[in-house]
Amino acid sequence: YANVNLICEIAERLKVDAVMPMWGHASENPALPSLLKAIKSHRISFIGPPAEPMQALGDKIGSTIIAQSAGVPVIGWNGNGIIIDYEKDGLSDEIYAKANVITSEDALECSNRIGYPVMIKASEGGGGKGIRKVLKAEDVFTSFRQVQAEIPGSPIFIMSMASKARHLEVQLLADKYGNAIALSGRDCSIQRRHQKIIEEGPAVAAPINLFKKMEASAVALAKTVGYCNAGTVEFLYMEETQTYAFLELNPRLQVEHPVTENILGINLPCCQLQVAMGIPLHRIADIRKMYGRHKLGKDNIDFDYTERAVPPRHCVAVRITAENPEASFRPTGGNIQELKFMSSIDVWGYFSVGGSGNIHEFSDSQFGHIFASGPDRESARR
Repeated sequence: YANVNLICEIAERLKVDAVMPMWGHASENPALPSLLKAIKSHRISFIGPPAEPMQALGDKIGSTIIAQSAGVPVIGWNGNGIIIDYEKDGLSDEIYAKANVITSEDALECSNRIGYPVMIKASEGGGGKGIRKVLKAEDVFTSFRQVQAEIPGSPIFIMSMASKARHLEVQLLADKYGNAIALSGRDCSIQRRHQKIIEEGPAVAAPINLFKKMEASAVALAKTVGYCNAGTVEFLYMEETQTYAFLELNPRLQVEHPVTENILGINLPCCQLQVAMGIPLHRIADIRKMYGRHKLGKDNIDFDYTERAVPPRHCVAVRITAENPEASFRPTGGNIQELKFMSSIDVWGYFSVGGSGNIHEFSDSQFGHIFASGPDRESARR
């Protein structure tokens, strides 16, 4: 599923109309939309963002440079002060290189300048890999080499560590005509080893007026690079100072997207498909209903000045993992002896294995997801 050349070969041979990778490695690889576009035999649409904004925003270093240039708040990092005009000049290799920490000595100098504690991060890392917390200068060299070894060849950057911060994210949807909207958000703060365990939406940790500013920042970032289709902008929210900072953008659908679907009553993959077909946001039925318009209407909607009319429900999602709590929650393989789950309207689950299925120790430890929703947070929690 991550073999881009194989995907393109099959798509061309079977004369498919479109490729929809959803999530996973292929969904964030700009080579996939580029290679599909290069196929000459027939037109194949990529149901996701174009290669250029995916390349720019899917990279943690590049996206942070673009975010701070667009006026989005960012946390202190080694690339502070690098400003570009993306619409005019794009993001050149020379500018990118200024924010790429190459050697251990560079890492020490940047860490001392930023101030401890810091996080050393691989730009191509994720899911808890390629990230180290450093509390003092003596640990920089070791941590830097560990990040290099975990994600070989990845550019590396260093950012200030935000203590007592929450991990909040904004769901984006943008069409081919420059329109972009924020579809509420999710709180993904409960994590283990930098991997999400419990997610909920809407995010109630931040005041409503502040979260609206986060939504506006996410939309501004999307419009700056001409983003199209679904994506998620992740922020750190500092409760003590009531401030937020850009973290990264995921140029794809999130695994936890049913949280947003449950709270707003929309179908995100359906919206992705319609955007890829060239339908503008104001003509998509789910979006129109969310803004209080008739689902089959044709009138335009000024999304910058129109509030969502749908009062959000609440949804709590939990990831089901194969881990041993007596061994520091280490991923554990073995056979599933029995697995039964009855979905209902308000409680829905999916699993990647069935009864008598096998989980091997080399896979991601998550094998299921349960989403519980209700009119308010307490009913969803129960």
